[in-house]
Amino acid sequence: MKQWNGWGDDQNDLGLELKASALAYLQKIIGPSTRLPDASLEQVISKVPASRLQPHELVSLDAEDRLRHARGQSLPDWLAMRSGDFGIFPDGVAFPKTSEQVQSLLQYAEQHQLSVIPYGGGTSVVGHINPEAGDRPVLTIDMTGMNQLMELDRESQIATFGAGTTGPMVESLLAAEGYTLGHYPQSWELSTVGGWVASRSSGQQSMRYGRIEQMFAGGRIETLKGTLEIPTFPASSAGPDVREMFMGSEGRMGIITEVKVRITPLPEQESFHVIFFPDWDSGHKALREIAQAKVQLSMMRLSNTIETFTQLKLAGSGMAITLLEKYLALRGAGDNKTMFTLGVTGSRAQCKSALALARGIARRHGGVGTGALLGKKWEHSRFRSPYLRHGLWEAGFVVDTMETALDWVSVPAAPAVMEAAISAALEDEKETVHVFTHLSHIYPQGSSVYTTYIFRCGSDYAQTYARWEKLKAAGAEAIVKLGGTISHQHGVGRDHARYLPAEKGELGIAAIHGLVEVFDPAGQMNPGKLLP
Repeated sequence: MKQWNGWGDDQNDLGLELKASALAYLQKIIGPSTRLPDASLEQVISKVPASRLQPHELVSLDAEDRLRHARGQSLPDWLAMRSGDFGIFPDGVAFPKTSEQVQSLLQYAEQHQLSVIPYGGGTSVVGHINPEAGDRPVLTIDMTGMNQLMELDRESQIATFGAGTTGPMVESLLAAEGYTLGHYPQSWELSTVGGWVASRSSGQQSMRYGRIEQMFAGGRIETLKGTLEIPTFPASSAGPDVREMFMGSEGRMGIITEVKVRITPLPEQESFHVIFFPDWDSGHKALREIAQAKVQLSMMRLSNTIETFTQLKLAGSGMAITLLEKYLALRGAGDNKTMFTLGVTGSRAQCKSALALARGIARRHGGVGTGALLGKKWEHSRFRSPYLRHGLWEAGFVVDTMETALDWVSVPAAPAVMEAAISAALEDEKETVHVFTHLSHIYPQGSSVYTTYIFRCGSDYAQTYARWEKLKAAGAEAIVKLGGTISHQHGVGRDHARYLPAEKGELGIAAIHGLVEVFDPAGQMNPGKLLP
């Protein structure tokens, strides 16, 4: 069973404590900190109020079910779960197993004027699944009972999944048939294929497999106005694309119940490698050249100097790291070095050719190769980052992220601008914030920019939340000034909604409102999300 107040499985022993050297490093640059006390599950269950729902055979009114579906994984969610101050709970949780049952639940919701929240893996980091305060009772619909491979069209290479199928299940079911989807977001272990579509998700190897936009071929959506079937076509010029209407819709128009995705045969070979550049300027120029030359890599990631230094420090101060540092310094990648991780996936010939091309470009920009050992370490820990919040929390620190995407003309300066804004946000409290950045999804046109920040817990939960609000606003406002999207891969939800008009414009927001009203004129579907 998933943890009720954090990330992952209750039974996982992941060794989440910070290493002594990592703790000493953070205490030196941020200062010593003390963790805040956690509420117990029993204490929070006692706060769950009586349900306002009329009985339904698919709906649980159990207090613990309602608690476990009340929050996602954003920093405000984390603080709510840890403090026990959840705020609003859903009045009931439904567990359908078919599209017909989802439609039945929507008819029940319309009859009783309920608000409806679709729930996949509960991994949202921007408030997608949080109930809103109001007079309407809230029904959360948990889709994880719809977790089958429903159809496999080998000739067209299209697989149909129940929307509640998680990442590991998707890959396991496809691998048994000789295929892969290749969609690996950071939340892959827990998130669902329906949630990926609803939030316009991006996976770590999107350079080979594409984002969810390229994978989503069609499917089925249950709405308050009836069932919508989106057929699959390889391409079409017949007006606006209905698929696009529902990608990123975040449950505002209906519930995605069946997802048809474009799949590929399992690759013959896959490996990951690490190269260090002397500085940020040489690193981002190399990435841009590789992307615009359309070298067939499966992923690229460039950590800036601060993130590179932090990663090596958090890895420990062992002899291997010391020797690596000395070797890199001798080769010209010293104190300002940046770490570049790349992946090659496909046939042996494709991998050999792509790796040779990427290494050649990297060398022209001063890149120093270190082989596949560090790449294997990245592969082994590629889904570990969400768990780091636990270790930091135990030491009295809080971690969160901001991410955007920009054209190349704006990318080089963006990390410094975002980091400066976030670093300055707590100056009035004389608090230091440790901030670092990487580029993690690379396109010929531009790149994502992903910034992480670590700060100390306040004296209580209220002060800690207030610090987060300052940091989040500073980062978001910097993104808007840079002209970036407010979200490259996390969606809008509640936390980003106020910044959406800067991206879509007044007329664009009005058009989205109009589309939502066609399917949900009474505003029952996931209210308070996506639109400001």
